[in-house]
Amino acid sequence: MNSSSRRRRLTAAAVAIVAVATTATACSSGSSSTSNSSSNSGTYTIWDPYPQFGKSSAWAKLLDACGTQAGVKIKRTAFDTSDLPNKALLAAQQDNSPDLLIVDNPVVSTLAEAGVLTTTDDNKLDTSAVDPNLLAAGQSGGKTYGTPIGANTLALYYNKKVLKAAGVDVTSVKDWTSLTAALAKVKKAGKKGITFSAIGTEEGSFQFLPWFWGSGAKLTALDSDQAVSALSLWKGWLAKGYAPNSVLNNTQTTSWQEFATGDYAFSENGTWQLANAAKAGFDYGVIPVPGASGGNAAAPTGGEFVTLPVQGSTGRYTTSQKLATCLTSTKNLYDTDTTLSYVAPTGEVQDKQVSANAQLKPWVDAVKAAKGRTSDDLGTKYPKISEQLWKAMQSALSGSKSPGDALTAAQSAVK
Repeated sequence: MNSSSRRRRLTAAAVAIVAVATTATACSSGSSSTSNSSSNSGTYTIWDPYPQFGKSSAWAKLLDACGTQAGVKIKRTAFDTSDLPNKALLAAQQDNSPDLLIVDNPVVSTLAEAGVLTTTDDNKLDTSAVDPNLLAAGQSGGKTYGTPIGANTLALYYNKKVLKAAGVDVTSVKDWTSLTAALAKVKKAGKKGITFSAIGTEEGSFQFLPWFWGSGAKLTALDSDQAVSALSLWKGWLAKGYAPNSVLNNTQTTSWQEFATGDYAFSENGTWQLANAAKAGFDYGVIPVPGASGGNAAAPTGGEFVTLPVQGSTGRYTTSQKLATCLTSTKNLYDTDTTLSYVAPTGEVQDKQVSANAQLKPWVDAVKAAKGRTSDDLGTKYPKISEQLWKAMQSALSGSKSPGDALTAAQSAVK
């Protein structure tokens, strides 16, 4: 498209609210100059959501090394994850996009629909080794926009001492019925059952999705019988005292803090808590979230995509593709994903991670079953669906509506 028509389209996109907030890790704010150096063919700009990593970090050194390998200099800008989408839209509107943009995966479809990103057909980025379920988070309208640099997701941490005292063998937890039975035993033994986040934000939706998808429900039908069964499960746990009422206000951080007291049997949380789990002072284990009738439920994927924004000078794509390929190579993915506490997006690197740390096995299993929030070609429809989902959760768990009525209202609002 010509420059003026692209500006008009991006102006419309820029005024839209980017409602999908990051739910995986919290980063402090920070950025440097945002000007692009497109006029200088020897300097390539990279924007990322990792302000916690300074110039001396392994991540910054990797960017520079990839630049050296490609024969160019790297100018890096780090933003808070929640700021990056709007910064990217504004830069595109001004024809000043970075050469590489590393962005939270649910935002990829928003930027793609706005015309900000090139497709892998255009930029020739090879994604053949990436697990299809992870790549789907960056696909829209039959096109792929970038490649994942790593993934995280949700699973159930458990306290071995609490389960032992309650006479629960964790290997017996295979579905919702057996999990609920385990929670009943834990409560009878005088301990607390399970904690999670059901807060009225994207964080709450993120935590509910494994149960929603594990029931067989689809985000295009929030009021299905399967969806009602998932919300009824959570409602029943609160009613029976298996989960605390604090879940209504819990973030994933405060939920983890409850589990860290040592009183709870289970906590739904993510790979980003592994370092805290090691410091908890009690033996723990991890199992994937079970599906309603067994098997591993699909949990939502967190993590970022490496994308190549549209440039006025298409000749820059060749070098940008080399930089993206370097960042996501087998060797570099292993080092980067270890730093970020991510599971790699390719089977080869996942195997390498498990060989180095057997505790990552349940997380790899969870990621293999995981699903992008914008998958199923939901794209920019997802934020509105998610908002209605968390409102339904809040209504049902607070007792203001039944699970069925809450989800019926949610589906009507989405339409």
